[in-house]
Amino acid sequence: MVSNGALFLLLTGFSGLVYGEVAANFNNCLQFFYRNEPPKGITGPEYRHICQLYQNAYRFATLYNSKYRTPLYSAYKLHRSDGKRPKTKWMIEPQLANSKGSKSMMYIKNPDQNVKESQAVDDDYKNSGYTRGHLNPSSHQATMDDRTATFTLTNIVPQTLASNSRDWGKFEQNISARFKNVCKDKLYVVTGIIPYQSGEHKINDRVFIPEYIWSAYCCNDNNVGKDQGKYFPTYAAVGRNDPNSGDDVVTRDPNKSGYDVKEMPLEELETILKKKLNMNITLFDGHCGAKRRAKKLK
Repeated sequence: MVSNGALFLLLTGFSGLVYGEVAANFNNCLQFFYRNEPPKGITGPEYRHICQLYQNAYRFATLYNSKYRTPLYSAYKLHRSDGKRPKTKWMIEPQLANSKGSKSMMYIKNPDQNVKESQAVDDDYKNSGYTRGHLNPSSHQATMDDRTATFTLTNIVPQTLASNSRDWGKFEQNISARFKNVCKDKLYVVTGIIPYQSGEHKINDRVFIPEYIWSAYCCNDNNVGKDQGKYFPTYAAVGRNDPNSGDDVVTRDPNKSGYDVKEMPLEELETILKKKLNMNITLFDGHCGAKRRAKKLK
């Protein structure tokens, strides 16, 4: 029997839709991946490679599943930011619905049926009980345009309020602090989701809710000192998006909210993704020095 996690990776998109160049590859935005190499081991015609374009510039990259109307992951470079959260409307990707559509994200007040079938729209989240959870958070971007570009719904998943505003939000803040204190050059981040293994957990009967959210980061090896401990050059985490989930991925602390976040070595996260998604996923080319660091720590 094929699990729902495997189906997330195997199901194809809507056959009646026409997809634009967004579906081909990440060749136009490889700069957002460590060594210009996207994660390996994820294949299938159901995925849409989105080089997120805003104001004539690529801002980050997203691997999107139109069937589930959620991203599998977003990849970006973290920047120092003291800017405020933008006051902007939620955007969509016209090119997902029509091959002649704009390659740039944009706000559309009343999206048509082709748009609704190809991706999530703002109405899906209204009164759903879930927040619009960024995979690439605006707080990890420096310029106003970069922060605004994170407000495309192809970068968003249904996230519980407690996870978004507290536990996972605190983890995002910790990554920013580590970057400021340690990583002197570039910090590459890939943040994604793990779907439920059974049942159909959806908002508006359209957008699939993730059971877990995960993230991994990689700092250029040459810019990290030998005394930085386990967190560099690469580390990872998984957070609970459901307080009632089992303890096989992240053990729930009974004294906390139930949306616990567990930090871990990169290899541990990749083992979890292999089990839950049924694919041998490598997030960073050469593991970003993780194996070499592990030998040093022994």
